[in-house]
Amino acid sequence: MNTLVTKIDYKWISLTLRNPWITASKLSTLPPEPVIPSKKPLRVELLGGKRYSWCTCGHSKKQPFCDGAHKFKAQGLSPLRFFPEKDSTVWLCGCKYTNNPPYCDGTHKQDFIVSAPLHEHTDP
Repeated sequence: MNTLVTKIDYKWISLTLRNPWITASKLSTLPPEPVIPSKKPLRVELLGGKRYSWCTCGHSKKQPFCDGAHKFKAQGLSPLRFFPEKDSTVWLCGCKYTNNPPYCDGTHKQDFIVSAPLHEHTDP
């Protein structure tokens, strides 16, 4: 039995060491941090009673709304779904770090956002 366990352990170790794409970040249980697509809020006309999906990852090309990019680029993050009560014009957060999602609370004025790079979309 010890010989079998040793062979299995050796095979697992050698396969693990040969696959450098398996990194600690892929094994993390923490959700990824959102990227910053805009350092300003986005003015949006919302219809009362309609369901909206606000992008939380920052990878969507339809900011401030979700286009499903999180499924490939930010697994672990999902959109925030919300229903406005009435028709209104609102400012939705563009930096993704608001404390009042999906609405802007001025967080984009803080140093950690001002000094951070903007995310640029790259097509494969």
